[in-house]
Amino acid sequence: MTRTARCCCAQCSIEVDGEPAINAICHCANCKRRTGSAFGWSSYFENSQVVGKSGDLKTYHVRDEQQRWFCTQCGTTLFWQSIHFPGQTGIAGGCFQDAPLPEPSLTVATGDGCAWIKLPTHWRTSF
Repeated sequence: MTRTARCCCAQCSIEVDGEPAINAICHCANCKRRTGSAFGWSSYFENSQVVGKSGDLKTYHVRDEQQRWFCTQCGTTLFWQSIHFPGQTGIAGGCFQDAPLPEPSLTVATGDGCAWIKLPTHWRTSF
């Protein structure tokens, strides 16, 4: 299955083939800041699964750990690469609208999570 993630204004996109290697909700400070929310929905695909990118994208470097690509028109952080996930591209899970991703199966950095968030108990937990 081929899926396309798009920014808020739909001017930028990234297209991937297949299912994510990791489909997780992350509560770390980096993901909270990236999304402006209580957590980030991060879906990681092998770089070989990325079959296309389009639009006017700019990059932002988070220290020497992560490079993010965002839309120059609306500012949506659409995808990123991190030294912590070599060979993979992380994509904002909520940006897949036409062919939504399956339910996440993992929650990470839960020690940094907001106490009021209750996630499914059948998800695996890490960190």
